[in-house]
Amino acid sequence: MAKFAQILKNRDFFLLWVGQIISQLGDRLDQMALIGFVYSRAPGSTMEIAKILSFTIIPVFIIGPIAGAYVDRWDRRRTMYGCDLIRALLVLLIPLFLFYSKHLGAIYLIIFVVFSVSRFFVPAKLAIIPDLVKKNDLLIANSLVNTTGMVAAVLGFGISGLIVEWLGARSGFYLDALSFFISGSLIFLIAKKSSVVMTFKSVSKEVAEVIQKSLFQEVKEGVLYCLKEKKVKFTALILFALWAALGSVYVVSIVFVQKTLHSATKDLGLLIMFLGIGLFTGSLVYGRFGQRLSHYKIIFVSLILSGIMLIVFAFGINKYPYLPVAAALSFILGLSIAPIMIATNTIIHNVSANHMMGKIFSSLEIVMHLGFILFMFITSLLAIRFAPIAILTSAGAIITVLGAINLIANRKTPWLD
Repeated sequence: MAKFAQILKNRDFFLLWVGQIISQLGDRLDQMALIGFVYSRAPGSTMEIAKILSFTIIPVFIIGPIAGAYVDRWDRRRTMYGCDLIRALLVLLIPLFLFYSKHLGAIYLIIFVVFSVSRFFVPAKLAIIPDLVKKNDLLIANSLVNTTGMVAAVLGFGISGLIVEWLGARSGFYLDALSFFISGSLIFLIAKKSSVVMTFKSVSKEVAEVIQKSLFQEVKEGVLYCLKEKKVKFTALILFALWAALGSVYVVSIVFVQKTLHSATKDLGLLIMFLGIGLFTGSLVYGRFGQRLSHYKIIFVSLILSGIMLIVFAFGINKYPYLPVAAALSFILGLSIAPIMIATNTIIHNVSANHMMGKIFSSLEIVMHLGFILFMFITSLLAIRFAPIAILTSAGAIITVLGAINLIANRKTPWLD
């Protein structure tokens, strides 16, 4: 824990880290507020929830590559607090002007724009970390950034669910906007500034230059870099497989838990909380002791353990449909998954050129979400003919075999050490 405390003494990194905890708590609050809003307008409508989900993911494919190209040209700090300010103002539009609108089209448009702006924020956040910490501290820094999501997963869903229920969905949007304002203010206070001067004139010039050069050429550079750098390419394939696995069990696991534990949302929310606690704990443990280990071997071992735990989870709560059993298994599953994302981010930071990181992280975002959406729909179709437990155990078996094959095949590969 001493190393974590030491890196948090880095003022600039501390501001970034705290800002993201607040921002991601706000994101969970936004999700609950949207669910509460849709329920008040169209109770039980899965189609409306599906529409909201699609509007949050589509920007990854449309805006993501464009965002990566610009992030590498702009001051990352200013990009981040600018994105937070824009998102805060957009979210405020929902309760102020659109909450009682008869048509939901305007709200869906705002959601799309908010998540489009987030496409600029995410690669900027990941790319700025090497600017704030020393290279030897990257693993620990990535561990702490990863815990931001874990804290949000542990606390965000439970707290936001209560807030929306007590205060209503409208208040949820106000609090979400406030979280963006606070996050943007903390990032604004970061002292580490880029040598890039961002004014309206300079940004306009950058836009003109990118258009002149061809934005697709910028995107092409990022893709070609990922394909040329074998460690980046290999990591991208791992991320695709991981997110494909997550997508394949996403909808099916929700239905499975609801049927086995006979609860619509209460037990599901608690299991997400325990999964988050496992992810949080695993992130801390790996961040503390992972320096001595090969990042790739850790990823392969984690895939094996995650696959096995998914199988155990499915059979365990099917035979013993009790919340304490399911909670314990969820915790261990989270513990098994945690090192994968930290290790992959650290690999990208170590092997990538600084001026290419925005493009690379944007490209990886596309790879991950493509795997998620594709396999989510595939298993949703399979669930019509096959039982959820069969799909979950099959997915677990495939993940385990994938990790084992890579661990054995690459055990003597020098560039993976």
